[in-house]
Order: sequence, then C-alpha cells, then structure tokens
Amino acid sequence: MKFHDQVDRIDASKSCLAGSAFDDVDLSGSKFHNVNMSGWKVSNANFSGMVVKDANLSGMTVTDANLSGVAISECRLHGMTIDGIDVGAMLALWKEHKA
Repeated sequence: MKFHDQVDRIDASKSCLAGSAFDDVDLSGSKFHNVNMSGWKVSNANFSGMVVKDANLSGMTVTDANLSGVAISECRLHGMTIDGIDVGAMLALWKEHKA
C-alpha cells in the first residue's frame, strides 16, 4: 500500500508494518502503544507531541535529533547511552550524590 498524497489519519491497530518505509512523513501528535520499534532507523523526522508507551525501542539509534522537552519515565535503560555515556550508570551516580 502506498500513500503519495495527504492522508489525515491512519489507524493501524493490530497491524504488522514490519519492513515498512516512511519517507518525508510528519508523525507529529502520533500515538504509539504496545509497539515493537526495535532496530528502527529514523532520520529527519518530526515526532513533536508524539506519545510512545509500552514500546520496544531496543537497538534504535537516534542522531541529530531535537530532544527538547522529551520526558522518559518508568523505562528499562540497560545499555542506553547518550554521547557514549551509560545512562543507567549516570542516573545511579546522580541518585547517589543526591541522597
């Protein structure tokens, strides 16, 4: 299935979109719940206002992104790095010094 023109809204509940390609797509305000995004490759995307809940983002790489205002909570961060810094270790150190 190909969309070449403006599409106002897509409801992809209980769908398999594995191997799909999205090029020059605006996903602002989109909601993703219980989604497997492992190995997802994203470039030059607009995700402003997007909500991601109960998603598998393992193996995902984010580069050259605007993460202003991003909130991350109740997530497994094992192996997650930001600019090569282990986020889990960084948070553990911060909590230790905060106490």
